[in-house]
Amino acid sequence: MDTLNWIGASALENWHVWFVAIVLIVAAVIDGIELRVPNWITFPLIISGWVYSASASWMAGDGVLVGLYWSFIGTAVGLALLMPAYAIGGMGAGDVKLLAGVGAWMHGEHTFYAFCLTAVVGAVLAVGMAARNKALKKHTAQAKMILAEIATIRDPRQLSEIAAERKSSMLLLPYGIPIAIGSIAYFAWVGLLV
Repeated sequence: MDTLNWIGASALENWHVWFVAIVLIVAAVIDGIELRVPNWITFPLIISGWVYSASASWMAGDGVLVGLYWSFIGTAVGLALLMPAYAIGGMGAGDVKLLAGVGAWMHGEHTFYAFCLTAVVGAVLAVGMAARNKALKKHTAQAKMILAEIATIRDPRQLSEIAAERKSSMLLLPYGIPIAIGSIAYFAWVGLLV
């Protein structure tokens, strides 16, 4: 019974992390089905993160602006980490906004580390998808070509146009799934869920 009480108390203390995890799961399911993360998930996640951070900071006696500051920093970190991939057509805007929402709630440091694990999960899933479809060689060649284009072209608009033309020949990874898996795994790893 003591273990159950400890789990319950811990979950109440970390309810905001559980909330983010649940939203990430919902977003991942939708992204897996529709290949997009809708605005009705991302924008409320971002705004509620700002409200939560301001309220928690105020209740801790630090004032509203301290919490808002850290929440805005986290939002900016989330945007900055995925914006380059979005700018060259490598991912959708919903994925970028989803990570920004994680940042609004969890702030910059946790968002950065969650992103690092997300990148690993995304790479593993991409290789797994290509291998499952018996297209590993084809997609490895495409990845090398994309990296060469990024290194030589350097114009995001032109890279985005090339990506749009190539999109029909590529396996599309709904990146909300790696964001959810990577973020939740990071939260669990550092003890934020218990």
